[in-house]
Amino acid sequence: YYLDAERKIEQFTAAGLDKLPMCMAKTPLSLTHDPTQLGAPKGFTLPVRDMRAYTGAGWLVPLCGDIMQMPGLGKTPAAFDIDIDADGNTVGLF
Repeated sequence: YYLDAERKIEQFTAAGLDKLPMCMAKTPLSLTHDPTQLGAPKGFTLPVRDMRAYTGAGWLVPLCGDIMQMPGLGKTPAAFDIDIDADGNTVGLF
C-alpha cells in the first residue's frame, strides 16, 4: 500500500467502515495493475495507491496503479429525451 492508502485504511477502520465489501479499481486488461501484463500473470504485487469509501453505495474501492475513475452512467442516455418540437425548438434538455 502507498502511504495515502494506508492512512485512509486507518481512517476507514476507525469509522467502522472496514467491514464493507471491496470493489477493485484497476485495468480490465489484466489481473494486475499493468495493462501490458495480459492474461493471468503470476508473482506480481498489486500496488494500492489510494482508497475511496462510497458509503452510500456500501463499497470500499482500492485504486490500483494508474487508473482513471469515471462516473457511472444511467441505463438510458439523456440523448434519448432530446427532440425538436413542431416549432423547431429543442426540447428535452436538462
